[in-house]
Amino acid sequence: MTFQTPHQRILGGLYGSLVGDALGVPVEFASREKRKLDPVIGMRSHGAHGQPAGTWSDDGSLLLCSVESQVEKGFDLQDMGERFLQWFELGHWAAHGLVFDIGNATRQALLRIRHGIPASEAGGRDRYDNGNGSLMRILPVVFANLHQEESTFITRIAQASAVTHGHARSQMACIFHGLVVRELMQQTTPYEALYKAQQIFQRLYSDNEELGTFRDVLREDLVSQPEIHIHSGGYVMETLKASLWCLLTTDSFSDCVLKAVNLGDDTDTTGSVAGGLAGVVYGFDAIPAEWRLALPRHQDLRELFARFVETLVQTS
Repeated sequence: MTFQTPHQRILGGLYGSLVGDALGVPVEFASREKRKLDPVIGMRSHGAHGQPAGTWSDDGSLLLCSVESQVEKGFDLQDMGERFLQWFELGHWAAHGLVFDIGNATRQALLRIRHGIPASEAGGRDRYDNGNGSLMRILPVVFANLHQEESTFITRIAQASAVTHGHARSQMACIFHGLVVRELMQQTTPYEALYKAQQIFQRLYSDNEELGTFRDVLREDLVSQPEIHIHSGGYVMETLKASLWCLLTTDSFSDCVLKAVNLGDDTDTTGSVAGGLAGVVYGFDAIPAEWRLALPRHQDLRELFARFVETLVQTS
């Protein structure tokens, strides 16, 4: 890997998330078997949601709302939740002003915010509320808190998850992801980053009843797991494991994100989370220009991300 500045890694993570999401949108819900017959190799139009090529889904929109909230209000859960609601009701930060996809847990949380429940308490806390809807948008919160002490870092990630997903498993999945990203930002390899994150995570949650749920991502041999053991549905633990596996078993941004999308099923979110991780590792310049340029709202994205990076510089 070539040296990447923190700026390049942050932009790589943000754009990588959007690109991975957009690559997956046209083929969402299709099976892995179909992808083997017709693999995704670049941006497509129409498909599952009838959208133009480069369109991001709820994953990208909520990630962008998170970035904007961090820029304008700092760490403010209520503001974050209200921006999510603006997306749901008005298409705020939708790629083309249209909301065409939303998970059940996220929908229910946003309806609670609409009816006056504080955003900090809006996310479902049932064991069935463990979809990947908070993991897909957590990266900006991780970036914004990289220089906080460990207790603040993990608490803020957990609180941000709880706006839509309040069960401990979803919160811990976001924290695990955040620990990996924090290590990757230190120029460590994906293998080293995962190992260090595993050690920290096990120390933090050694007595937590949810720790057993994380056994697959705590395995030393995750990289050697066969594809048949990598599931890519909407369950948060599947997305976390699949995105890490794709990162560990490839050596470029393109290979990682295409591998993720071609796992099938919840292609946009697996692609988005894997794309975010790969973007952090390989940097902004590693994202193929034709994929990045297929994204809509170029100027809006450039301005928002520039403001975000400037905010991080000021607070570091």
